[in-house]
Amino acid sequence: MTITQEQATWFSQTFAQIADNVERALLGKRHVVELVLTAMLSDGHVLLEDVPGTGKTSLARAIAQSVQGTNTRIQFTPDLLPGDITGISVYDQKQGVFEFHAGPVFANIVLADEINRASPKTQAALLEVMEEGHVTIDGVSRPVGVPFLVLATQNPVEQAGTYRLPEAQLDRFLMRTSLGYPDHAATVRILDGAAVATEELSPIITPQALVGMADLAATVYADALVLDYIARLVDATRSADEVRLGISIRGALALTRSGRARAATQGRTFVTPDDVKALAVPVLAHRLILHAEAEFDGVTPEAVIGQVLLDVEPPTRREAV
Repeated sequence: MTITQEQATWFSQTFAQIADNVERALLGKRHVVELVLTAMLSDGHVLLEDVPGTGKTSLARAIAQSVQGTNTRIQFTPDLLPGDITGISVYDQKQGVFEFHAGPVFANIVLADEINRASPKTQAALLEVMEEGHVTIDGVSRPVGVPFLVLATQNPVEQAGTYRLPEAQLDRFLMRTSLGYPDHAATVRILDGAAVATEELSPIITPQALVGMADLAATVYADALVLDYIARLVDATRSADEVRLGISIRGALALTRSGRARAATQGRTFVTPDDVKALAVPVLAHRLILHAEAEFDGVTPEAVIGQVLLDVEPPTRREAV
């Protein structure tokens, strides 16, 4: 069943209220806030590549506060073990049984800080939970709950002592974006104390209602011409001269899924080519693998996606529903 216009209007208004609330704690970052919320409503996860001190922790806490969800933060270090994330079974001598102690991954919003500082084995433990939505220990599967959003961070400047995420693991993230420094006006407001502490934010929606919003977003209509446009964009990345490995089917599905969610945030019941264009860079760029020569010449994945958007003609009409 396709989302109705009345439902789309409610969806858009509720989304705006959540974004407004989060922006009270994170001044001047409306675009990134909306991207992260869109990823959450698309059942996806986000990789934030940013220098320290730009508000990543505040973003995670503000979202959790706004949706009445739980929030945890995991500081990734080289000695972090998979059990430190997922939890472990401890033997209870009095009861004579093993008792499961849940790890920090059992939360609605999980901030994985500097994920590239942990070993590949520990990284894989988190990425498996992201994909499956549950933790399996000693043969017992335990769901982490819904909604479930992982905000993983990487410092793009400091690479000493880090383990680069493999391309297959990067492909698991729905989006990659960055907060960046606030502009001058926002900086002045922050220094003046205008930003609200995350603990003072009022909840806007319940976790159950947010799951309902995600279910609604999945029913947004995607015209055959829009799907054809996404397929042609993906094909173009695979044949680009600078690209060694183009966008996978998972990437195309991610763009379609997030495009549906963005359409609902705009109060529409259908996806437009503009939705696809707005999300193409954050959803697709981190999935590209460029030739070494292209990287040496200064070509970036973002530039490749930008050129593909210029080269591939979007549809100009809409088929009847």
